Amino acid sequence: MRDITKQYLTAVSEIIRSIAEEEQEAIDRAAEVLADFVMQDKLINIIGPGGHSNLAAEEVLWRAGGLACVNPILDPGTILMFGAKRSNYIERTPGYAAAVLDSYGVQQGDVLVIVNAYGINSMTIDCALECKRRGVTSIALTSTSFAEHVPPGAPARHPSGKNLHEIADMYIDVHLPLGDAVVAVEGIPQKMGPTSTFANAFAINLLMMTTAEKLLERGVRPPVWTSANLPEGDRLNKEYEEKYAYRVRHLL
Repeated sequence: MRDITKQYLTAVSEIIRSIAEEEQEAIDRAAEVLADFVMQDKLINIIGPGGHSNLAAEEVLWRAGGLACVNPILDPGTILMFGAKRSNYIERTPGYAAAVLDSYGVQQGDVLVIVNAYGINSMTIDCALECKRRGVTSIALTSTSFAEHVPPGAPARHPSGKNLHEIADMYIDVHLPLGDAVVAVEGIPQKMGPTSTFANAFAINLLMMTTAEKLLERGVRPPVWTSANLPEGDRLNKEYEEKYAYRVRHLL
């Protein structure tokens, strides 16, 4: 095994192990809350405010083995396909999040899962603050170890200097290392091998599966997608497609 392969495998494995071993209580607590909303026939709104954080929201949209009652918020302002640097500018714009949540109809009595491993940019913090203002339950997937090491006044920070895990009603720590990238490649001053997408995807899928378990414990059949690539996929998914087609913004 090459050294960079070993470094990357070890680092990613350690992050995933840390989430699995240290965050189960937080995941259980958040899953109980999500199960409450599903039983009320409410959608699980999820947003990844900024750049690659959007991938976590996409990860649970119409996903094989994922919950069908998930409503990802995918705003073009921060999605990378419309400009990576543009995304960076917008995620640092105070006040932008309020308009995005308005456009998706996030309101009192709803739930919002906020996935941002860094947990410091303006859009992320404003999402959490808007939840407080609107009476929306907020669940964060973020990293305390990263946020607490970024100094006050750093360009990426929200003007308040607050961290996501300090504002959200509850949070799951995704254990992102400072700097995100973890592999030292000889001859290159910057580290390579980013880890945040692995951490976010593992944590959000654990949360979805645990929510399904909580529903089963209550005698409720969770709405779970089957891979559309399986021969029986279209038939099995039809029930949920019809139920959620006009409620989940990006399903059709």
